[in-house]
Amino acid sequence: MSASYGDESPIAAFATTPGNSALTLIRCSGKGSLDLASSVFAPARRGLTDIKDAEGNTVIHGWIVSANEKIDEVVVSVFRAPKSYTGEDSLDICCHGGTSAGKAVMSALKKAGFRDALAGEFTFRAFLNGKLDLTKAESVMELVSAKTETNRRHAVTRLSGSLETEINEIKKLLVQVLSGAEIFLDYSEDEISADVEEIAGKLPNQETALTALARLKKLASSWQVERIFQEGVTVVIAGPPNAGKSSLFNSLLKEDRSIVTEVPGTTRDWIEAWVSIEGIPVRLIDTAGLREASDSVEKIGVQRSRQILKEAELVLYLIDGTQGVTNEDRDFCARYNSAEHAQSQKPYLLLWNKADIAPLPQPFPFADNKTVSVSAKTGEGIAELFTAIASAIQEQADCQLREMPTAALGTERQKKLVDTACSALEEALALAEKEEPLDLIAPLLREAVNALGEITGEVSTADILEEMFSRFCVGK
Repeated sequence: MSASYGDESPIAAFATTPGNSALTLIRCSGKGSLDLASSVFAPARRGLTDIKDAEGNTVIHGWIVSANEKIDEVVVSVFRAPKSYTGEDSLDICCHGGTSAGKAVMSALKKAGFRDALAGEFTFRAFLNGKLDLTKAESVMELVSAKTETNRRHAVTRLSGSLETEINEIKKLLVQVLSGAEIFLDYSEDEISADVEEIAGKLPNQETALTALARLKKLASSWQVERIFQEGVTVVIAGPPNAGKSSLFNSLLKEDRSIVTEVPGTTRDWIEAWVSIEGIPVRLIDTAGLREASDSVEKIGVQRSRQILKEAELVLYLIDGTQGVTNEDRDFCARYNSAEHAQSQKPYLLLWNKADIAPLPQPFPFADNKTVSVSAKTGEGIAELFTAIASAIQEQADCQLREMPTAALGTERQKKLVDTACSALEEALALAEKEEPLDLIAPLLREAVNALGEITGEVSTADILEEMFSRFCVGK
């Protein structure tokens, strides 16, 4: 029988990646897991507690054994239902690091009757057993994959329940509006008293509905910024050969990744790396110099550079300060500023490089563009460049990065469902404005309530849950 997310069978998985480390952690959970683990465990010495006799939230010391052979010395943390991460009986086995010890312990557990956990199955069981709602479950994976300190902090906020609380409060407002509408639907016109008859054709609690809509829109707008912290921004360094692109790339990374020489055209293809800039994960790309190349290999590199520029969310265009503004620089700026490219091209910053030996001239030809004076060689202006990059991204996000609302969306799934609730509520209010019958309005209100319930998991299907949790890492 194939493994299923819905069963209670005992499962085991590495919670840490086996390899060159001091310790390896293996997580086990499920019905009968303590008895199964006890069958391959021997206390370190006579008189010490066995796993099956241990109280919850205790730690015991012993050996994993198989066929009377000691496999590894371990420390086991025991958790009893319902006071565990999954809400089931479970245990964490801490064994020695390296590849062999962990694999041997896992083999002994599987022989005892554990099966391999599915991706995200521990968190799935925590959700099913009421330990986490879906917003908290998703924040667990956010936390595991966080690229920056800011991303980690926002994920912890959601794990603490900020999003769940906001969703439930908005849903409570909508339920109040829906129940008011359904009261009128449950009674005939003869049963409605004269003092309420005059509002029977309108949406009851309309102000409450407008309040809920405003909060939903604020929540929806948070994803625009939150996506940046989670997925990062692609920033491409472009410019003519020998302008110092690779030196700047290395300077921003604080390591030598790109080859730097005085020979123009050294960079034949693009190279990328991740860097955190003021808490924002940035996929930084160094490209080949933009020019009409005669060399066939360099020509391919230039073509690829132009292609990667189309994927950029922000372009850092370098001007070689020792050469001054060239026709190629003017052509690039003219192309990016033209009305033809206004909609398709992403914003860019002009960087006057080699400022240590060629200061930025005044007045500057491109005064209408943001220009940063830097020296990739000495580090002059790099701090100002970091600020300029963050500001440019901030303008794209169209809100203050440092003034995120207390509750913010953490996944695209949540964003789509909030949008669904917004659309349904807006349509309901529009119908109410036209004094359309409440039996047309009530289903839209119910659709909005259900969409919010799907965010927290109150409304869900097995297919949706399995698809969502399958994207988690195995040990979670």
